[in-house]
Amino acid sequence: METDHEEHPAPLSIPAEENEGSDMLRLQPTAWDQICTILLKKLGQDNFQRCFSGTTARIADGHRFIVNVPNPIHQLWIESNFAGTLADAAAEVLGTAACIEYSIANDSQPGFPVTAQPVLKAARVINTRQDGDRPLASPHVMADVSSSRSFADAGLNLKFNFDSFVVGSNCSYSAAVARAVSEKPGRIYNPLFFYGATGLGKTHLMQAIGQEVLMRKKKAIVRYVTSEQFTNEFVEAIKKHSFTQFRQKYRKVDVLLIDDVHFFEGKDSTQEEFFHTFNELFNNAKQIVLASDRPPSDIKNLESRLVSRFEWGLTTQIQTPDFETRVAILRRKMSDFNVALDPWILEFIAQRVRTNVRRLEGALMRVAAHVSLEGTMLNESALAAFLHDVIDEEPTKSITVDRVQRAVANQYDLRVSDLTGPRRPKNIAEARQVAMYLTRHMVKLPLIQIGEEFGGRDHGTVIHACKVITQRMSETHDFRAMVDRLSAKLKEA
Repeated sequence: METDHEEHPAPLSIPAEENEGSDMLRLQPTAWDQICTILLKKLGQDNFQRCFSGTTARIADGHRFIVNVPNPIHQLWIESNFAGTLADAAAEVLGTAACIEYSIANDSQPGFPVTAQPVLKAARVINTRQDGDRPLASPHVMADVSSSRSFADAGLNLKFNFDSFVVGSNCSYSAAVARAVSEKPGRIYNPLFFYGATGLGKTHLMQAIGQEVLMRKKKAIVRYVTSEQFTNEFVEAIKKHSFTQFRQKYRKVDVLLIDDVHFFEGKDSTQEEFFHTFNELFNNAKQIVLASDRPPSDIKNLESRLVSRFEWGLTTQIQTPDFETRVAILRRKMSDFNVALDPWILEFIAQRVRTNVRRLEGALMRVAAHVSLEGTMLNESALAAFLHDVIDEEPTKSITVDRVQRAVANQYDLRVSDLTGPRRPKNIAEARQVAMYLTRHMVKLPLIQIGEEFGGRDHGTVIHACKVITQRMSETHDFRAMVDRLSAKLKEA
């Protein structure tokens, strides 16, 4: 006779109490089982086992519902995909809305999320930290709970600090300026105006400035908001006749950080209010930091007096990161996840996701979660299919045979005529095969036409070249990396 054990989650362990006087209350096994049963029904057996098998739960301070997960990947995956479902299930069982928090397995301080050293069993995923290595966030951030609260009150996200910002050639100047401002707010580069495309790190640097100011001077008043939040609060102040409170909030600060200022476009009343707020702060030597997707002069329907004030200080652009910086960002993020993937996976992602750091990190999180939760490794074709929607969103650039030939010739210190001529020394033959391979995959010409572009060679020569290069890339990591770098440079040129 079959049992129904597969239809219900196995009882999950509940942490034992360390101290009788602790304010930590164990979640009754039956309550957690009820929550898991609801999750199982809503998510299905596969999703439940991937995300909630091995989790435990506890309650602190009577209202904080803390889920203990095996590793950071589980937390990120649950937060990104099932946070609402978990909150609904907990509220249904507990009879009240709970503030859901997460901690990593083996917490040393029950009730507060701390860094752990999880062992991931998924294929090809390895732990990258040793005892004493850098924690998930800066030590000073995790150590001081009161500081965490002041950061939250200022609108700051703990993860956006200088330690976690990867500096590359695309943003080295902006990062240096941001640090300088955080050390001497209101005294240099005031206002500071960051601009650049979405997802390149403007918000990260702004928030890092705010955090550093608070770390240096705990009594400083820092405020980070988007221009949309500022506008909405201004409209609300009009409705409620609460201008005094509104102006107190934004004019009695030491550092004001306003993101997405292009949202002020065409909003005359809001611009008028912000003009006077700006003047009040500037005249009192208070630091103003602004960010937009374009420089001040390119923001349409923005009053000229605001444009002029935004340009009083320093305007600096954050550009798209190059291939090497993108790989460095992925390595740092991988360290934050406390996992490691094969280097070729990072290079694959960095080569194909070029224009947006958020999308780059999102692609990595998706792959890391798949490997961790599924326990299987993706090969190159499966990885391309798995990330097809992210890759498809990337803008494509016109790549010609001539550009490929010039790039390869430069890499091998040859002339283009060497690639198209009859000579067959080993170094020229290899370069010619690489150029044919890249042309086949990036220019998408018929094989016969590719042969013609390389000195009238036949299509069989092109097929052979592609097979040779594909085989060597699968066997030699350094060679694969070189070809990937060439491909990335062609796409970015």
